[in-house]
Amino acid sequence: MKRERRTRGEMVRVLVVDDEADIRELLDLTLARMGLAADCAGSVREAKELLAYGHYKLCLTDMRLPDGAGVDLVRHIGEHCRDLPVAVITAYGSMENAVSALKAGAFDYLAKPVSLEQLRALVKSALELPQRAEAGTISSARSLLGESAAISQARDMIERVSRSQAPVYVSGASGSGKELAARLIHSLGARREHPFVAVNCGAIPENLMESEFFGYRKGAFTGAEADRPGFFQAADGGTLFLDEVADLPLMMQVKLLRVVQEKRVRRIGSTAEEGVDVRIICATHHDLKTLVEQGRFRQDLFYRLNVLELVMPSLCECREDVPLLARSILDRLAAASGATPPMLTPAALSALCAYPFPGNVRELENVLERALALRLGTAIDVADLRLAPIAQGEDPKYDQAPLQDYLDQVEKRAILEALAKTRFNRTAAAKLLGVTFRSLRYRMERLGLNE
Repeated sequence: MKRERRTRGEMVRVLVVDDEADIRELLDLTLARMGLAADCAGSVREAKELLAYGHYKLCLTDMRLPDGAGVDLVRHIGEHCRDLPVAVITAYGSMENAVSALKAGAFDYLAKPVSLEQLRALVKSALELPQRAEAGTISSARSLLGESAAISQARDMIERVSRSQAPVYVSGASGSGKELAARLIHSLGARREHPFVAVNCGAIPENLMESEFFGYRKGAFTGAEADRPGFFQAADGGTLFLDEVADLPLMMQVKLLRVVQEKRVRRIGSTAEEGVDVRIICATHHDLKTLVEQGRFRQDLFYRLNVLELVMPSLCECREDVPLLARSILDRLAAASGATPPMLTPAALSALCAYPFPGNVRELENVLERALALRLGTAIDVADLRLAPIAQGEDPKYDQAPLQDYLDQVEKRAILEALAKTRFNRTAAAKLLGVTFRSLRYRMERLGLNE
């Protein structure tokens, strides 16, 4: 009966690879209760033989096998069965092995002793992964705009990491589209039907962080009149996007590290932990490696979060995409106001392509929104853009300074020129630059202009 159940063609099949017979039996029975058929192998060699002629929707493999390591099987499947998600089973406390497997392309991991609740959640997520043809259709409809090499590379990386459950670290300058990338990763993956919860870590007061992230029980403290879930519970089954993760205080970093490793949280006022099935994507415009060296960000947490890295390019790295982006932004803004999209004069388009845009796509959108509202004619000309002047002969060359340093210098010079023109009236300077007063204050603080 067991053999017959496994070989029925209409059933979804899972490959189980483990050298311990009792673990294979446990996984086999659990999968059977989920209506799935299991083929079991006790070594890497047996697994490769089954893969040669079998068609599977998921592979579960132990990390330690008699004739090799589970990570070797992960790489083999990545080369020969690209659509097959692989989950590794690691010994308790062996997060380094799990991270190694995730970097090699594993879909997710489970720690021994295997939690059947986590196993069922993992299997369900793996079976909900879209096929690559379907993923490509979604991507073409909702991907990042642009045809430059930098954007194409980012788009390709988004599609690749969307097929994993590993944590993703999105780096890039402010305004380069890090949250958009995170939403695309979510929409292309197995969690696309579940919540996407975005959290700005820098906007939460330190004394409220634990209750906001993990929730609390009724009566846990004064004012806790009812049970309240936190961000992790709200994102259960889906994706939790931690924007500006570098702003987390060190004590909160310790608590976050435990959740990432154990996949369990404890609400304030509760004595019991509860499991959470959440994929974490984090982002910051800071260099986390530098913060680790300075002791401002925990190295072990960085190691856990930086399993897969996606770098979002600055707008100056893909200047050839500016016309396409500008046209798309103007069409959207005009449609929102019920107006006819205006044209950009050739001179205005040239000015946009030459401008460094330290605020990246967000700044481009601000410039065009302002021009749309204040233009004098039917088309948008250079004067309508009100771009901050670029000093001639003083710009550092790209090969003389890191890109971020170059952009910081351009931004600092533009702010100082605006302040000089407005006699250091920050409100007027913000209007001249086309940003909010709060944004100007933040930029001045970041660039050390408040001293």
